[in-house]
Amino acid sequence: MWTDEAALDAAGRRLDEWEAAMADRAARAKTLSSHVQTLTGTATSPDRSVQVTVDSSGLLVDLRLDERIRHQPSTQTARQIMETTRAAHADLLRRLTETTTETLGADDPTGHAIIDSYQRRLGPDESPPDVQR
Repeated sequence: MWTDEAALDAAGRRLDEWEAAMADRAARAKTLSSHVQTLTGTATSPDRSVQVTVDSSGLLVDLRLDERIRHQPSTQTARQIMETTRAAHADLLRRLTETTTETLGADDPTGHAIIDSYQRRLGPDESPPDVQR
């Protein structure tokens, strides 16, 4: 099938390069995965009465309320918690974007897909409220 040794050597080198590139991508993906699992997002309300921390999937893992909360209407407290949670999601998305870009590079299509996925889940919800919830 191969008529000359040079073509065979070139094909072998291309396969070796492809294998090395795939091994490198797999190692970077594993590194990214371990970093992403440890990411959190944190935000504090402007008056510092609410602090929210979310885990790497955006779930609430810590909520701290200052004693001043007791002296305000519950609707205001609820609004502050929701706004601060959205800010914690934005912080998580920022950290994820930085980590992904540092690990995979700014132009990596896999990195873009990961960031886009998080953006869709954690980005601001601009849909009208669903009263059927």
